[in-house]
Amino acid sequence: MSAHLPIRPTDPALLHLSSRQLTQLIVELRTEGREFGLLWPSATSGEINLQGRRLVDVGNIPASTLVNLLALLREYKRNRDTHPRPPRGPYYPA
Repeated sequence: MSAHLPIRPTDPALLHLSSRQLTQLIVELRTEGREFGLLWPSATSGEINLQGRRLVDVGNIPASTLVNLLALLREYKRNRDTHPRPPRGPYYPA
């Protein structure tokens, strides 16, 4: 999973994700996203397969959106932790 190579909604690998695996991804997104205000308390894994797309019930988004969002959050956190930015503001000149 890479933020630079997003997964397409029609990727065949997504068809092999079980409901349990999708639920684990949702839990991970809730945990990773909480810091950024990404809250989906009612998200559930859907068994719906619409035109080759696995859906997650947060407004019927493709499972690929869930995976790609997790990849973006991980990439951001990894970069933030390895390259911290100096504080900015009126007391910290740029």
